[in-house]
Amino acid sequence: MTNARTREKGTPMDVRPVRSDQAYRAMIAAPPEKRPDLYRHELMAPFKEKWDCYRVPLKAAQPGGYDVVMASEMLGILPPMRVDGSWAEAVSLIGDDAFWDACQRTVERSLARFAARGIELPRKDYRFTVLLANPENPVVRASEGYGGDGGIPGSIFAWLVPGGRTMRRLPAALAHETNHNVRFQFVRWRNDITLGEMLVSEGLAENFAVELFGEELAGPWVARTTPDLLEQVKPLVHAGRDAQGLAELSAYLYGDETAALMGYPVHGVPYCAGYACGYHLVRRFLEESGTDIADATLLPAADILDAAQAFWD
Repeated sequence: MTNARTREKGTPMDVRPVRSDQAYRAMIAAPPEKRPDLYRHELMAPFKEKWDCYRVPLKAAQPGGYDVVMASEMLGILPPMRVDGSWAEAVSLIGDDAFWDACQRTVERSLARFAARGIELPRKDYRFTVLLANPENPVVRASEGYGGDGGIPGSIFAWLVPGGRTMRRLPAALAHETNHNVRFQFVRWRNDITLGEMLVSEGLAENFAVELFGEELAGPWVARTTPDLLEQVKPLVHAGRDAQGLAELSAYLYGDETAALMGYPVHGVPYCAGYACGYHLVRRFLEESGTDIADATLLPAADILDAAQAFWD
C-alpha cells in the first residue's frame, strides 16, 4: 500500500496513514533508551500540528518532563519504553496492508458522508494512525481494549490492544473520531466545556459511527447500558450537566469505577453512563427533528440540548 492510494469517490480530501507497525518494529529492535525518540520522530512528528495545539512539545526540555511520550501515555497509548519483543505478534497483526487500507477507507467514507450533504470542510488534508494501547490503562480496560482521539482537525488517532474483536471494531471507532474531527472545524473547542456539551459531542460521534457501521458495532460505552439502567442513571447525569474540568467530565462519562482508578471524584455513576446518555439524547434529537447526522454534527450543542429537553423526563 502507498500513501497516494486512490481516494474514496466523492471525497476531495487528502487522507494519509502514518504506519505505526514500521516504527514499532524499529522500537523492538532498538535498545530501550532509544525507543522514546523513535516514537517521537517516527510516529508523533507527523502530528506536530496536533501537539502544538495542546502546547505539548515533541521532547521535553528536561529529562522526564512533559512531552508527547507522557501525553500519549495519559491517553492510554502504550509507552514506547515497553515496546519490546513481547509485542512482536501484536505489531504483526497491525502490519497487514489490508488492515491499513480498511482504516483509510473508513476515514474517507466518513468524510464523504459530509460531502454527500453538500458540506464543504475547511480542512482538506488528514493524517491518521493506529497505535498500540496500554492494556493496563483504566480507560483502555473500560473501553474493552480500544479508543481514539480526533479532536484536532487534520489529525486522527486510534489505539487498540490488537486482536480479532478490537480490530473488527476499529473502523467504527475511527468513524467516531472522524466525526469529532469534522465537528471541531465548525464548533470551537473550549477548555470550560460543560458535561452537557460533551454529551452532545460524544453522542453525535457515536450516532455517526452507528449509522455507518450498524448498532452491533456501537462501543461498549453505549452498548453496556440497558434501557432500564439508562432510565436509572439519567437523573444523575442530568444533575451534573453543568460540570466542567477533566476530572469531573471523566467521572460522569466513564463512571465511578474508572474514575476512582484515575483518582477522579465519583458521583454514583455506573459504567460509561455519560456516554450512553449522550448517545440516546442525540438519537432522540435526530429522530424527533428529522435532522441528518452530518448536518447535526455542525450544530451548537445548545441547539440540541434545548430541542431534546424531554429526553430527561
